[in-house]
Amino acid sequence: MSRRHRATLRLGPGLLTGACNDDPASVGTYSQIGAQFGYALGWTLLFSLPLLVAVQEISARIARVTGLGLAGNLRRHCPRWLALTLILLLAAANMFNLAANLAAMGAVLRLVVAAPVLLYVCLLGAAAVLIERLTRNARDLRRLRWLSLSLLSYVVCAFLIEVPWRQVARALLWPSVSWTATYLLAVLAALGTTISPYLLFWQAQQEVETTLPADAPALRDAIEQAPEEFRRIRFDTFIGMGLSAVVALFIVITTASTLHTGGVRSIQDAAEAAEALRALGGRFTFGLFALGIIGAGLLALPALSTTTVYALGELLRRPAGRRHAPSRAQGFYLAIGGATVLAVGLNFTPLDPMRALYLSAVINGVICVPLVGAVVYLAGEQRVMGALRVPLALRLLGWLTVATLACSVAAAGTAWLVRR
Repeated sequence: MSRRHRATLRLGPGLLTGACNDDPASVGTYSQIGAQFGYALGWTLLFSLPLLVAVQEISARIARVTGLGLAGNLRRHCPRWLALTLILLLAAANMFNLAANLAAMGAVLRLVVAAPVLLYVCLLGAAAVLIERLTRNARDLRRLRWLSLSLLSYVVCAFLIEVPWRQVARALLWPSVSWTATYLLAVLAALGTTISPYLLFWQAQQEVETTLPADAPALRDAIEQAPEEFRRIRFDTFIGMGLSAVVALFIVITTASTLHTGGVRSIQDAAEAAEALRALGGRFTFGLFALGIIGAGLLALPALSTTTVYALGELLRRPAGRRHAPSRAQGFYLAIGGATVLAVGLNFTPLDPMRALYLSAVINGVICVPLVGAVVYLAGEQRVMGALRVPLALRLLGWLTVATLACSVAAAGTAWLVRR
């Protein structure tokens, strides 16, 4: 591999995954957190960053070492019932998430140019399929990195309004923790939005498809390449997840400084946040916020559909991925289009897309603990990783992530039952 090629790959899977982490559905969650709690929950984004970096790096290492995505490794090394259950739940959550993202982007576009939301949903679904068809090789997929620059619009927004930076710093460094049900549920929402199951699968899939040519051996069979590859993965993951955390924090800061301060305490989705920002922060702030929603959404839509089909393909031992020619993996490419059509169709049913988003968040909360636990377990198994097992320190961070998510789910569930 040439030095120029290595430099090109240095920012790829991790950066794209980090950008997808701030999709329209996530923007809606972070906006609600900022509107309802001000700066009080900003600390969760700093706290979760090392956990997010750890689990994403572990996922990428597993894929690069074995030459398989996470679903393929779960199928090989976990009980079949467990792998099947986790992948099916992931697929269901992804479909609801995809439908909600389409609806959120359509609602934002309607604020720019008045037209029916469902028309925009159909056009965006077609755009997602087109993007997928135009990125069938590693070089084309890496070009999508430039869409991640749209996320910087959220950072710019915070400098166009009046922000009490000392108050922000105090809330981040010395947070005021509440044990109320509302607060604990919001903490769970923040953690569940930041550490999402499909992101693990998406980065692992990209490692297989963009850094491992079809005729190249998996890293387990080319151990001499391991040090350089692991440095690349760590740098790429840190930059991608760092960008995701910074952008999420600035979304909270922007909405807290405008909506919370202006008395708006309830936001249902990203479009409602953008509309409120137009009234309180001006048209330019609204425009930048809307740009970030559309840019990240265009990255997340094909990621959600492709990840779902790729995981199911690996689970069922069917040809899946861009490494295969359309003639050999025709079912894979048709299924991606079918998944997108299904998500578009959900917006034409009585099912509220935001309700669908809530359902996907619940499913993600259910599967995230066992899924991350299974991934960290595989990372330490010699039968999986050979001599390239993930270092103990990184695995301990992974187990800390599992414990944190489990405690959050338990605390939020208990708080919800008490409130009922």
